[in-house]
Amino acid sequence: MFTTDLKRGSLELLILSVLDAGPRHGYEIGKELERRSGGRLELSVSTLYSLLYRMEDRGRIKGRWVEKKGERRRCYYTLTPAGTRELASQTHEWRAFAAMVDEVLGAGHA
Repeated sequence: MFTTDLKRGSLELLILSVLDAGPRHGYEIGKELERRSGGRLELSVSTLYSLLYRMEDRGRIKGRWVEKKGERRRCYYTLTPAGTRELASQTHEWRAFAAMVDEVLGAGHA
């Protein structure tokens, strides 16, 4: 529904937001993004895991493998302190940017 370029700049923020509610494994993260977006945001498995690995490399999230009896092993991701700071920073920046875009778009319709 949305262009790749538009999504690319905001996916990390959205993933950080999902993880702010608590640890989740990759599939849960994808499903929560889909749920919160009303089905308008679906990520391929390769896109989601590429982002998760990159975010982990940057120290914004931490993965921990968990084995539960009768279930397959899953990696649960949590926010790190750096991830929490990044979420706050990106949220502030996104809201300021969105407000500016609204102002510019509204100016043309006055």
